Amino acid sequence: MTWRPTATPAALRLRARLNALFRAFFAERGVLEVETPVLSRHGNTEPNIASFSLQFSGRTDGAPRTRWLRTSPEFALKRMLAAGVGDCYELGRVFRDGEAGIRHNPEFTMLEWYRLGWDHLRLLDETVDLLQAALQLVGRSARAQTVTFRELYRQRLGVDPFASPIEALREALGELTIDPEGLGRDDWLDLLMTHRLQPAFAPDMLLAVIDWPASQAALARVRADEPPVAERFEVYLGPLELANGYHELSDAGEQSARFERDVRVRQQRGAPAIPVDQPLLHALAHGLPHSAGVALGVDRLLMALLDTERIADVLAFDFASA
Repeated sequence: MTWRPTATPAALRLRARLNALFRAFFAERGVLEVETPVLSRHGNTEPNIASFSLQFSGRTDGAPRTRWLRTSPEFALKRMLAAGVGDCYELGRVFRDGEAGIRHNPEFTMLEWYRLGWDHLRLLDETVDLLQAALQLVGRSARAQTVTFRELYRQRLGVDPFASPIEALREALGELTIDPEGLGRDDWLDLLMTHRLQPAFAPDMLLAVIDWPASQAALARVRADEPPVAERFEVYLGPLELANGYHELSDAGEQSARFERDVRVRQQRGAPAIPVDQPLLHALAHGLPHSAGVALGVDRLLMALLDTERIADVLAFDFASA
């Protein structure tokens, strides 16, 4: 094991310049920088995200000793929105268990921000503006294009993600062999995205994918189209997914139902039970302002700026050397 940083001094300086750009960008627009807890008594119930937990040994006054490292500041930021804080953002570390590899690190940096009175499409425009400003740090620019989820799969793979039978989705994977046991439509769509679509995205294009399947809404509103779609976007630069944004769901009852579905899926998979974030539900019941929010992976953006596939190249110390 080496004692030296895994990132070069030049990469560390670029990270500092990028952080300064974020703060200047939002200061100019009147968006408040805030800090929220890294440890919480509640966790993320999303079945495809694994959370770290730890045991607190001090006084709790009857509260649970188990605390969860945040996978995102989303829940806490929405509680602040409901309390009247207004447009805000956080730049900080988040944690996800089981995600370590050439492109993943269990702890990484996320930039997340919220805009009151905006929908996801207006926020998408601001996200692209921020990413273009970041590219300018290294003398680059990118074309911007927006496509619906359905158009993307139809045009590039010849399948309809909403209507084609699962067998057609499996065939669209080509020679890639996957054990189909327990996989549903969303799993096959995810595999097509990561293994067929993303690798072919142009390196000089900021591609925004909008109108996702309602089954992949997460915390986004669902629009009553035919079929219904989630008012959500993801932005890619080449094969790297950089940002994930929502027209935020404000219905406490619907959010509670989604959490309950998550819990059932986790039970079916034998995954650890995670306590639902009741304070968030109370905040939504109090009233979440009409808003849109987006999370941006800072390390992924740095990888794109430096044209590297190794997340270690943009981290002072990666998981293996920490």
